[in-house]
Amino acid sequence: MSLTKTLAKNTTAQIVGKFISTALGIAAVMMMTRGLGPTQFGWYVTAFGFLQFVGIFSDFGFTLTSANMLAEGKHDRRQLLNVLYSWRFVTAVVFNGLAPLIFLFFPYQTEIKLTVLMGALSFFAIAINQVYVGYYQAEIATYRVAWGEILGRLALVGGTALAIYNHLGFFVVMGVIVIASIVNTLYLRAHLPKISFSFDKTISRAIYSKIWPNATAVIFNSFYLQGDRVILPLFTSQATVGVYGAAYRVLDIAIQLAAIMMGIMIPLLTAAWAKNNQDEFKRYFRLSFTLVAAILIPILAGILVLAEPIMRFVAGSNFAGGGAVLAGLSWAILGFCFGMVFGHTAVAINQQRRALWIYGTDAVLSVIGYFVFIPIYGVTGAIGVTIFSEVYAGLLLMALVIRYSKVFPPMLTFGKILLASVIMATGISLLPPLPFAVSVLIGIVIYAVMAIILRIVKKETLVEIFKRPQ
Repeated sequence: MSLTKTLAKNTTAQIVGKFISTALGIAAVMMMTRGLGPTQFGWYVTAFGFLQFVGIFSDFGFTLTSANMLAEGKHDRRQLLNVLYSWRFVTAVVFNGLAPLIFLFFPYQTEIKLTVLMGALSFFAIAINQVYVGYYQAEIATYRVAWGEILGRLALVGGTALAIYNHLGFFVVMGVIVIASIVNTLYLRAHLPKISFSFDKTISRAIYSKIWPNATAVIFNSFYLQGDRVILPLFTSQATVGVYGAAYRVLDIAIQLAAIMMGIMIPLLTAAWAKNNQDEFKRYFRLSFTLVAAILIPILAGILVLAEPIMRFVAGSNFAGGGAVLAGLSWAILGFCFGMVFGHTAVAINQQRRALWIYGTDAVLSVIGYFVFIPIYGVTGAIGVTIFSEVYAGLLLMALVIRYSKVFPPMLTFGKILLASVIMATGISLLPPLPFAVSVLIGIVIYAVMAIILRIVKKETLVEIFKRPQ
């Protein structure tokens, strides 16, 4: 199979797979919110919010670093994979092992502390997946990642359905989440070459040199990306945390579509920059920005006009006020759009060290903001600081990338995407009350028509997705 066809196959598989896994993720959240209720769902959000903080804190950028180094071809690929896996395994054991011990000092009830203990195994599996995903990205075999995620989500949905239907209780549902993560990991591991532990000094030094700026950035990211979900439970009830967490889950699932798109583009950006091919880099960079914006901006517009129906559809009637929380949080998507594209691009052009001050100041300002505004304003304070942190990072990363790449994002296209999204949202808001699915379908049709009229999606753009120089 030619390289072009291989890339096309992987891109299509990832997009289709992400839609399937997103749908399954929504189904799982729908069952959990209805089956557990706001308070027990709050337990889950509090425990897994802490574990997500630890997971991001100890992420160290292994996925990006693995994909980047394997794509560069400076080391023997098999040996490099062994060393990357070995260090990821060690760091995952240390941090996920310490997480339940640290959480014992938090002022939470026993059920939440036991959930952290169980969930640590799930996050260990997720951590190991980072190297696997990086390998598949470098090998242009990311359809494996899509299949692994789908299998994990199928296990999650099936197990959750059985647990909720048979009233097996909160901890059985948490156990299902752990099993689903392990299923995903086992599938990804089964299709890799044989891996053995290795701590080769030369390769380890190369990894350290490459990863420490990413690791430092990710540590800072953990504070402003997850700080709200760690700090909010200290000042509000578990039911309120459950409502906030349910709204955040909707947002997390939605923006994964953009993340998978950048996962496709990062090897292309890296390779073009490494070859000093400015025209090719510019083409991939502008394409990355267009695709991510074309996904996230209409999602933002749709959430703003359909927030309450979305929350009723996802979480049920018990999560009162969830629509207002989701609508507020959705504004962070604007910053996330820029942060997603320019953060990945900064890594591709080896400017991640210069980005550290952005992540560092964002972390400091956000943590201060969370501790100042959450005790006073509760959920509203958390939402406000979250929006600030995403927009702050996104805009400064854009300025950094423009300065050092000398390439500007296609702002005219961005304006067209904004216009199409506003027209879509306006059209939906003017309609009489309709079933949720009908409103979504109408919104998709309006946006698609406007995208064609405004030539947001051109034939040449679609070709670029599947094209890669030989």
